[in-house]
Amino acid sequence: MIARCDLAPLDGITKTVFRRVWARRFGGADRYFIPFFSPTPQHILTPRDRRELEMLPGLRQVPQVMTCRAEDFLWAAETVRDLGYEEVNLNLGCPSGTVTAKGKGAGFLARPEDLDRFFDTVFARTPLPVSVKTRLGIQSPEEFGQLLEIYNRYPIACLTIHPRIQKEKYRGPVHRDVFAKALAESRNPVCYNGDLRTTAECREFEAAFPQAEHVMIGRGAVADPALLRKLRGGPAASREELRDFTAALYQEYQSFYGQTGPASQRMKEVWFYLIHLFQGGERCGGRMRRSRGPAEYERIEAEI
Repeated sequence: MIARCDLAPLDGITKTVFRRVWARRFGGADRYFIPFFSPTPQHILTPRDRRELEMLPGLRQVPQVMTCRAEDFLWAAETVRDLGYEEVNLNLGCPSGTVTAKGKGAGFLARPEDLDRFFDTVFARTPLPVSVKTRLGIQSPEEFGQLLEIYNRYPIACLTIHPRIQKEKYRGPVHRDVFAKALAESRNPVCYNGDLRTTAECREFEAAFPQAEHVMIGRGAVADPALLRKLRGGPAASREELRDFTAALYQEYQSFYGQTGPASQRMKEVWFYLIHLFQGGERCGGRMRRSRGPAEYERIEAEI
């Protein structure tokens, strides 16, 4: 049975404003992962990174770091420790071409020997527990056997596995056979991530993997804000709750950015997922994606 649920880091979506508003109205997550930041060569937190790393009272947040340099990761770990965090996460899952071309995210998986040396340095000096979010490899799921051998050499706080390779991005079925092998052979705690978008999909996963107690959900929790609450026996989102949630989110985006333009753009990104809760919503969703400016956005949201 699923005992623990994490909110996945979705770059551009689950930022500090979203986490705060979502947790206040729906919640259900044990940990809230902060979308990755990449340490600069100068080892200075940018103003944007500092805003995202704001501590939110009552939420157990975990900063995620994107780098392939051990010294940069260690600096980031020390920095978030000083901000009050108790865990740091390494992103080995991002499949974006612009990221992997730099050898970061899932791109780091193409160099297992370098990854091993990276971990050797990091775990000898890290000031915090280190968790890892990973894919299965670059070209083939068979690559994960060697990667798991590397992971098993180190005391990873939690190994979150998205069972696709980098080339598949978020398309096609997940390789649950490989996840099953990892679940049986990992020496570290394992968390599952991938295509858990509805309660039915979560219950199907529970039935297939009764020994898996920990999952991470991202897109599903944005598309249905009450999903994690429902998994814990709570009610579905009501019409009034959704109206209040989107209104509060829009208002807090405006306060955060100081203007309505960026706020409406952020809301459009959230509605890309949320619109599927509404019967016939795809028509409004298409119009919203094409809308220009806050006034047009607000008219379409009012229709929804």
